[in-house]
Amino acid sequence: MKLTESPAWLALEKHRKSMADVHMRSLFEQDAQRFEKFTLSASDILLDYSKNRVTRETMNLLFALARGADVEEWRERMFRGERINFTEGRAVLHVALRNRSNRPVVVDGKDVMPEVNGVLERIGAFVARVRSGEWKGYTGKKITDVVNIGIGGSDLGPVMVTEALKPYGRDSGLTMHFMSNIDGSHVQEILNRVDPETTLFIVSSKSFSTQETLTNALSCRKWFLASAREEAAIARHFVSVSANVKAAEEFGIRAE
Repeated sequence: MKLTESPAWLALEKHRKSMADVHMRSLFEQDAQRFEKFTLSASDILLDYSKNRVTRETMNLLFALARGADVEEWRERMFRGERINFTEGRAVLHVALRNRSNRPVVVDGKDVMPEVNGVLERIGAFVARVRSGEWKGYTGKKITDVVNIGIGGSDLGPVMVTEALKPYGRDSGLTMHFMSNIDGSHVQEILNRVDPETTLFIVSSKSFSTQETLTNALSCRKWFLASAREEAAIARHFVSVSANVKAAEEFGIRAE
């Protein structure tokens, strides 16, 4: 049975229609404890869903739908490293990246956590070198601007993290820029604000073949080489977040 044909879904659809004319103000007037009832806190994060048109009945119907779809079991299968991504036949391993408990995440009989921790340590070491000024551009100047080149999640994720953590990064001396639009005017607008001698580009593409990202990366590479002249300098100003090491190396990025 399709999820949208299940009794739980149909009950939720019926309830949605009954809520269509309910005003948010009325929900708060009818229940002085609404905020307390419809918020959750975890690790200093507050989830406030009290300002949505939901009631206790709404939540019960949503939970019933989740139980009917076996969401909790699918969640556990994801945590166990099972291949729940049927389209690509892959495990969904962002949970391993966020697994600060270091609990084993086993994929095909292998705990992937040592590899994950190793990559995170290398990222941390690289970031420290850039922030401290140890990592320098081709003329010996420290990096002052970082341009992330990516689309979709490779843009939205970095933007979100940068905005969320902005209060903690003000002493870095770095200015962040995000290049996600293939429009030439967008690219040029960013390049007009930075200096090739002090700019680090991050090419964010798992495949290193995303058309929009690669087009923008090549435009930035051409702009950079107009000043640097030497292709060897690319490795000081371009890094990549990618699974395609070979393509990144062909671009001029050093594998480390």
